[in-house]
Parts: sequence; C-alpha cells; structure tokens
Amino acid sequence: MSNLSLRINCRGAGNFLLDINCQLPATGITAIYGASGSGKTTLLNCVAGLSPADSGSLIRFRDKTWQSDAQFTPSWLRHIGFVFQDARLFPHLSVAQNLNFALKRRAIEVEDTRSDISFGNVVDWLQLSTLLDRMPESLSAGQIQRVAIGRALLSGPQLLLMDEPLANLDHAAREECLYYLRRLRSTLDLPMLYVSHDIEEVSQIADNLVLLENGQIQANGSLLDLCSRLDTRLSHQEQAAAIITGIVKTHDTSFGLTEVDVAGETLLVNHLDESPGQLRRLRIPARDVSICRTRPSDSSILNIIPVVLTEIEHTGDSRVLLRLAIGEQYLLARITRKSAEALKLQTGDKIFAQIKSVALLTGATE
Repeated sequence: MSNLSLRINCRGAGNFLLDINCQLPATGITAIYGASGSGKTTLLNCVAGLSPADSGSLIRFRDKTWQSDAQFTPSWLRHIGFVFQDARLFPHLSVAQNLNFALKRRAIEVEDTRSDISFGNVVDWLQLSTLLDRMPESLSAGQIQRVAIGRALLSGPQLLLMDEPLANLDHAAREECLYYLRRLRSTLDLPMLYVSHDIEEVSQIADNLVLLENGQIQANGSLLDLCSRLDTRLSHQEQAAAIITGIVKTHDTSFGLTEVDVAGETLLVNHLDESPGQLRRLRIPARDVSICRTRPSDSSILNIIPVVLTEIEHTGDSRVLLRLAIGEQYLLARITRKSAEALKLQTGDKIFAQIKSVALLTGATE
C-alpha cells in the first residue's frame, strides 16, 4: 500500500469538527489548502500524533497503522519530520548544532533507511555551509526556515509535514525558500504534506491538492486538474488561474522572449535560462484570458491560441466563467455575460483564447 489513508474525526475549539475520509498519495507534495479555521493544522497534528483523533478514526501510512481504535503510535515513533510556521530552532545552539541534534536523535530513534539524507547533502541542498557557525538570532527569517527544513530532513523522516512554513516571510525570502523546496522535491523521494492558504505558493510546488473547508474535504486530486475545474471554489476566486505545463522550445534573444510548447501551440513568455526540452509550469489567470471567434491579425496580444469551449458557468449577474481545452489541458476565462451572448457561445465551439499575460511559475515540473 503506497497511500496515506485518513479517516479522521477530531473535535476542536467551540463546535469545530474535522471530519474527513480520504486516500492521499504517499509520493510527491500534497498541499492542504484552505482558509484560516478550515482545519489544516488540526489535520497535520492528527497525522503527526500531536492531537489524537476521536474514536473510530484511522490513520495509516503505507503498511503501518498509526491510529485505530486498537492502536495509537506516539509521534516520535511515526518517523515524521515537522516544519512549523515559527521554525522553533534551539536559540542556544548554532546552526550546525541544531542540525546535529536531529542526527543524534535519528541515530537513537529511527530505523535509518535514508542514507541519501546525510548532513553534507542537506547542507548542500539548502546551501547552509556559510551559516553553520552562526546562532539563530543572527539569521534572517528565510535562513531560519531553511535551517528548520534541514533539521526536519536530518531526523530521517518517512513523511515531511510543513505547516505554513513561509507565512512569516517577505516576498524575497518566500521565493528563495520556494526555490529550495522545489529543489528538494526533484531530488528526494520523500512525500510531503504542505499546509498553506496561499494558492499561488501552492501552485509552484504541489503535485496534489486537498481543498479543505469547515473541517471537510471539498475536493482532492491533481493540482493541475483542480485548478481548472469549474466545480471548486478555486475557479470562483478573483485570483482564479489555470496551471498548465509546457516544454521550452527555443529562445528569441532579439526580443528577450522564450517559446514554450503547450499541446503543439506556442506561448511566448519572458526569457528563460533553461535549455530547450525543459518542462515548465505556466499560471494563467482567468481574468487575463479573453476570447474571439476568429484569430485577429493586428492585435498587440502575442499569445492567441485555438481552444475548444467545454463548459460555461454563470457566476453572477454580469460575468461568465469558461473552461477551454487546449489538448488535454485546460484554461479558464472570465468574461462578461454580455460578451458571451454577443458571441453566441455554446459548448463545443472552436474559438481562440487571447492570453494577455502568462505568469511563469519559476519551478520546473518533473
């Protein structure tokens, strides 16, 4: 069995109840996304064994049962790494000593099968070599989180849990940490549960997505699929955006652009450093997609691609949400109801999508 099986009932403050029943993949990064108070941290604490779930609950990771009515495995025997929002480094220990603390506990408590997660590798992956002799009080917020991630890795976990690890960072530090998380994702065969309320952050690193609301799962599946579906709240948010993948084709150095192939069509984005053949993610906001019946010949918009209209949803008195197929992937477009009626749109129509901008997600997908 290669899944994380969760059947959890756990009561919180007031009348809150986390009530979920799902199978999550025990590979890649699964993001737990939802607003504050939706139960994200409660879910992580139950998986970690920090908050025992109520009677009737079942938590099983691969071939090991961590909680059932007949059994409860304490947190220190679950071999889980946990990165908290506030890092929780030992203030009286240097960076190297914080990292070595995890190694020492690992030698005592863990049946170690993670020879790839060595002190040297972690320092290299997270670029910590220049920080080893420094004390936590001298580090920036981003550096502190990198050390916290390194310490969690050196505990030799089977599963890494991250609870809003970037919430306290400014934009530059957040982007830096996301770079290292993407690097770990492509380097390590280590499943992660990643809690966040920032969908743009999640879009950069997650393979799978769990939408949590008021203690219940609203949707669970592939990130790329859920971001383009019309039956989730993601598509109804103002920042709604589809995530698609493409392959770097070539570079137009004279204009500082790069051509990316998506299902045989070319999208132009700002220049990338990657060589042709690199797989990339593109984030395309619904508000930046307009449509037309015929391809314009004199438009300033460079990205105009043929699509098929697969779904139409009225989102209010004035707006309409469209789902547009490009090969086996999908875009979203939010247009006015007046425009939709003027164009006499129907599902199955072959039309053109005009993409005003393409936000490149800086991490390649593997």
